[in-house]
Amino acid sequence: MSITTSLTTGSTTATVTTGPQRRRDPFDLLGLAVLNTAWYAVVGAGVAIHWAILFPPISVPIGVAVTVGVLAGWPSGIAVGVAFTALILLWRKARPDMFDRWITDRARTRFLTWWRYRRNWGRLMKACRLTMATETRTATPKLLAVGIGHGTDRVQLRMLEGQSPADYEMRAETLAHAFKAEQCRASIVGPATVELRFRFGDALAETVVLPRVDHWTKQEGHPA
Repeated sequence: MSITTSLTTGSTTATVTTGPQRRRDPFDLLGLAVLNTAWYAVVGAGVAIHWAILFPPISVPIGVAVTVGVLAGWPSGIAVGVAFTALILLWRKARPDMFDRWITDRARTRFLTWWRYRRNWGRLMKACRLTMATETRTATPKLLAVGIGHGTDRVQLRMLEGQSPADYEMRAETLAHAFKAEQCRASIVGPATVELRFRFGDALAETVVLPRVDHWTKQEGHPA
């Protein structure tokens, strides 16, 4: 429903129409929903393929099990999947260091790189006042590399023209709060390249197993 009002000023009459002007066609909304669904499906498929390439010890058995299930029936596919699962669990138990290097650590690194840094990089750089706005766009420091460690992450970025390492050193505390770290230190590591070290835990607080004192004294020839 729309309301039309006529306003007269001197010899001029203006007509002002308020209220909804046009209802959206349900078919337009349906088409938009289909396009959005297709786009998210393509993005999801791309992410799945990317992770499958990164972790072949997991993706190849899944692909083989699915293929066997399609060609020989789902009971055969389930049997193959169970067999591969048992082999993976045996691998994890027999060679935990190798399993962590190939699977656990790589998955952890990939996920934390995206979760802590890439997904909110532009927004957090802007919140820390490390971006530069022009009439046409907002320039953001380029994220070059991320190294995920046990307690400390190293993030390298390319400074914008006109910035200096002091800009990042003065905002180290702000960066730590923005990225939910306990501490941040900024240092120059190359031409226009700054490294941010984020500390997320106290490495000295970890339990360290020391040798027994009596064993050490006997080795040295001293009485315990």
